[in-house]
Amino acid sequence: MLAAVMHTAFFLLLGASVARFLLRHPGSPNTPWIIALSAALALLYVLGPALGAAPTLRRLIWLGLVVAAWVVLVVLAPSFAWCAVPLFYTALRTLPPRAAIVLVALLTVFVVAAQLKLSHGFDPNLLLAPPAIAALATAVFVHMERQAQAQRDLIDDLIRTRRELAATERREGTLAERQRLSMEIHDTLAQHLSSQQMLLQAADRVWDGDPATARAHVRTATGIAARGLAEARRLVHDLAPPELAGGAGLADALRALDAGPDIDVRFHLEGTPAPLPERVQSALLRVAQGALANVREHAHARTAALTLSFLGDQVVLDVADDGDGFTEPRAPRGGDRGHGLPAMRARVGQLGGTLTIESTAGEGTVLSAAIPLEHRP
Repeated sequence: MLAAVMHTAFFLLLGASVARFLLRHPGSPNTPWIIALSAALALLYVLGPALGAAPTLRRLIWLGLVVAAWVVLVVLAPSFAWCAVPLFYTALRTLPPRAAIVLVALLTVFVVAAQLKLSHGFDPNLLLAPPAIAALATAVFVHMERQAQAQRDLIDDLIRTRRELAATERREGTLAERQRLSMEIHDTLAQHLSSQQMLLQAADRVWDGDPATARAHVRTATGIAARGLAEARRLVHDLAPPELAGGAGLADALRALDAGPDIDVRFHLEGTPAPLPERVQSALLRVAQGALANVREHAHARTAALTLSFLGDQVVLDVADDGDGFTEPRAPRGGDRGHGLPAMRARVGQLGGTLTIESTAGEGTVLSAAIPLEHRP
């Protein structure tokens, strides 16, 4: 906002200075030079934003040319001195603080000299006003820059803290889930297996002398094995994604996914939906979550599209984004957390499916997971 105001002010002051010179000095031999230098200064000033704000060599050369053109104009027509105010801002944005303040001071001295040249006598306002304006402009700019930097630092701290909290919550959640599973396994499967072992060992000891007792032990062990199998199935069911709990379908779970506040995620359903095995639904949901995590962390995309297609003999999930893309498919950093391409391929491959990736640098990425519906792992 401030940059737009300063740029507008510069061109208004430059145009007013040209108009003033033409009105006050009609037919002056310096008129062609004034018009040519004004046009050159305006052109140079327009080229400035294309060079960026960093103090590169090209940017420094550009600033030197702008100041030089302005100095020559002020020498020929002192009324151009007031164009220095936007130049203060340009110098403060381009140069390091100390160098910028030195340049602002030199420009201010030049403005004072030009104004005194225009006056018909000594005027204290002409001597004090330009330094006061320069000091005020410099103070305002420095204050705003410090506030902006403080805000950027605060935002960086908040982002870093949020990531640390998220990582801590993931670790705590993982540890809690491991503890829960270990307790479940100890209290159910481990106890069942221990009982089966004891019964089968007892049956082995009395097999020749008391076959009836041995068969009774085997029947009891069989019953315990059946209960253990039921417990194992319950544990596997509990490990299914919570997004699919309560009878929610895969389409609804995909429609509810997001990739963060800066990415627009859209869902499309094609074909006639068919009942899918739980493992297929879980695998496709995990692939979608991993793909969106990669989009969020690596693609710098603005939109992502999830398309679930039922093609009769197979179900296909496509995840497309408009991000940076890459030349060759590769697992991005962070793949060890389960979001990498190898993990996705493993999930899909276990169900007899395939994972393909099409990507071009600068044109986004399309990830496609296809799983045959007749496959029953």
